[in-house]
Amino acid sequence: MDEDVRRLQEIIEESSRIVFFGGAGVSTESSIPDFRSADGLYRQKYKYSPEQIVSHSFFTSNTEDFYEFYKEKMMFLDAEPNPAHKKLAELEEAGKLAAIVTQNIDGLHQAAGSRNVLELHGSIHRNNCQACGKFYDAAYVKQADGVPRCGCGGLIKPDVVLYEESLDAEVISKSIKAICEADTLIIGGTSLIVYPAAGFIDYFRGSHLVVINKSATAKEVGADLTIAAPIGEVLGQIAVHR
Repeated sequence: MDEDVRRLQEIIEESSRIVFFGGAGVSTESSIPDFRSADGLYRQKYKYSPEQIVSHSFFTSNTEDFYEFYKEKMMFLDAEPNPAHKKLAELEEAGKLAAIVTQNIDGLHQAAGSRNVLELHGSIHRNNCQACGKFYDAAYVKQADGVPRCGCGGLIKPDVVLYEESLDAEVISKSIKAICEADTLIIGGTSLIVYPAAGFIDYFRGSHLVVINKSATAKEVGADLTIAAPIGEVLGQIAVHR
């Protein structure tokens, strides 16, 4: 892997407009479980399947069960940014990284200091009353007894994209634009299974395409460099030159 890391270092130094496209594997090193790995949420046994629970129709019809699962299995408010999050923030500060396009909802990129973060699937840190629109933070939702309610009595819904819901059009547009304009695209911590997000990388026309993931991706992307290792372990070895 040492030679791979040296090549990645060279690519980063040659680049001036990097875009990082990441998934759940970026946050597993912060002890946030993913969905599809051997120990992921989709492999565990529940009364309902996780796919069913995190759907719009289930949220509407079984709100109490949704929130029981959501607060226990999808909200990790004590999680801290790991070396991957921190290195990406350093690369942005150094003017190397133009944007992060993430499928994660945990907000750890922002916690590490990254500013231009495009959250395809929303964020646990944004929650609004469906009746009056009032904003609530993640702590309010996590600490609520049962289903979180607004002071007006309305139901609070997290700003996360559930199954059966569409991605935000503005976030899609900005993500595709960033990928189109990138000279290097680094794909990390994602198996490229989830669509439409995985399809966005098809818009890349730059010089270098890098994949860093513990296992092979479901989608063949024709990468210049593929590193089969945890993303934090790899990025943690990169030196950032301003």
